[in-house]
Amino acid sequence: MKDELRQLLETCLENGSESDLQAIKFLLEGVQNKISKKRDVYIADLLHMESRIDKDSFEINIPVNPVLNNNLKIVHGGITATLLDTVMGSLANYQLPEGYGAVTNQLNIHYIAPGSGEFLNGRAKIIHRGTKTIVVEGEAYRSDGKKIAHATGTFFIVNK
Repeated sequence: MKDELRQLLETCLENGSESDLQAIKFLLEGVQNKISKKRDVYIADLLHMESRIDKDSFEINIPVNPVLNNNLKIVHGGITATLLDTVMGSLANYQLPEGYGAVTNQLNIHYIAPGSGEFLNGRAKIIHRGTKTIVVEGEAYRSDGKKIAHATGTFFIVNK
């Protein structure tokens, strides 16, 4: 496996454009972060997520990189959806006692403006906390402060 990866990386390094090389660097840095932090999942580190939490809200920033763009050279809507799902789900999980987790049941997103700039910021707050579900509201912003999406999510409360 290591030899196959070395050969693949060598081919990419020799033939890739500057943009391709920046994409490889971005992705490899994400994998390296996942390994060094000994995490079980890749998504937060692949997107270079930085988070801040307090009792009632959660916030995540991700740097904008060409890896995240669609063919219009703006952040792919799926990346914005991932940011919103992650920030809302993280807040829901943070609110739960030991032994419980929250998983997405429904995600509703309204896209308002294109994602671009230096970074995207996702923010979440709890709307309702029941015994079986949590409803969360999320918003995504560009680095210039422009809101790009508004979302709500319902999360099942499950035993871990």
